[in-house]
Amino acid sequence: VSKRNQLKKIAVLGAGSWGGTIAEHLAQQGHNVTVWHRNEEELKQMSEKRTHPFLDDLQFSHSIRFVESMNDLKQPELVVLGIPSHGVRDVMNSLPNLLQDSVYVNLAKGIENDSLKRMSEIVMECGGIDGKNVVTLSGPSHAEEVAKGLPTTLVAGSSDPEIASMVQQVFSSNTLRIYINSDIIGVELGGSVKNVIALAAGVCDGIGFGDNTKAALITRGIVEITRLGISIGGKAETFAGLSGIGDLIATCLSRHSRNRYVGEQIGRGRSLEEILDEMTMVAEGVKTSSSVKVLSEKKSVEMPICDAVYESLYEGLDPKEAVNRLMTREL
Repeated sequence: VSKRNQLKKIAVLGAGSWGGTIAEHLAQQGHNVTVWHRNEEELKQMSEKRTHPFLDDLQFSHSIRFVESMNDLKQPELVVLGIPSHGVRDVMNSLPNLLQDSVYVNLAKGIENDSLKRMSEIVMECGGIDGKNVVTLSGPSHAEEVAKGLPTTLVAGSSDPEIASMVQQVFSSNTLRIYINSDIIGVELGGSVKNVIALAAGVCDGIGFGDNTKAALITRGIVEITRLGISIGGKAETFAGLSGIGDLIATCLSRHSRNRYVGEQIGRGRSLEEILDEMTMVAEGVKTSSSVKVLSEKKSVEMPICDAVYESLYEGLDPKEAVNRLMTREL
C-alpha cells in the first residue's frame, strides 16, 4: 500500500522532548499534525519560533498547528499521548468527547502510583476507549537522537494486529523502524521498570564502579523485570526484545538518560529532593520505583535491585550499603 493513502489527521498531546520529536517526525512523513501542550509559554515558543524549549536539534515544520485548547483538535484519527505517566489520567479525564473514536498511541512509560495501572489501562478507563484502539509505542529511543534522524527502532504493543499494523505504517520511516508485539502488558511493563534499573545503573556511575558492575546490573535487572512481567500476564520473550532488554541497555548506558543521571547524583551522595528541584524534565523511574515496590510485594516477586533503589530514594539507605547488601545476599 502506498504511503499516500495512509496520511492521517493526528493530535499530539504533550510536546515535551519525546512528544515534540514524534510530532515533527509525523509531520515530516506528510501527516496532518496538531499539537496541544499544557505549558502556554513553551507552546508560544514552539508555535512562533518553531524551536523546542529543551532540544536544540528540533525545529518544527510550518505544517504543524499548535493549539491552546483541546477543543481545537478536529476529530483526529490518531491521538498520541506525549505527557509524563503521572499526567495521563488528568489529560484523559479532560478530553473532549470528539476524541472518543480515535486510536490512542501512548508514549508514556510508567505505572500509576495508587492504582498500579499501566498507561493503556488508564487510557481505556478514563477515556472509555476500546482496548483494541490503544497502542503503546516503546523501545530504545532517546528523543535527542531521533530529533537528529539517527536510526532508531520501536515496538508497537497492541492486542489488535490490524491497528498495530496501521500504527506501524504511520510511524515508520527510513530512520524509525517499528516492530509489532501483541503483548502490550510486557511492552508497557518493560518500558516502565527499566527506568528503575537505570537509576541503579546511575548510582553505580556516581559511586565510580565499572563496566563489570553495569553489565551485571543490566543482566540481573532484566531478570527482575521479566519475573514481574510474567506475574501480571506478560510474555517472557517480550523482555528479550527491543522494549525490554533493548530499552534497558539504552537507558542504562546513555548520557541522555534522565533516570541514569538522577541515580548518578544519588551515588555521589546528593539528596533526591535537591536533584529533582533543579531538573526541568521528568525522571519517570523515581515515581515508578514506589509502584514497583508495591506491585512486587503484592505479586510476591523477588526484586532485590528495585528494592535497593526504592530504599536509596525514599528510606535514606546509603547507596554503597545498598550495593554491599546486593553483593552479600544469601547465595
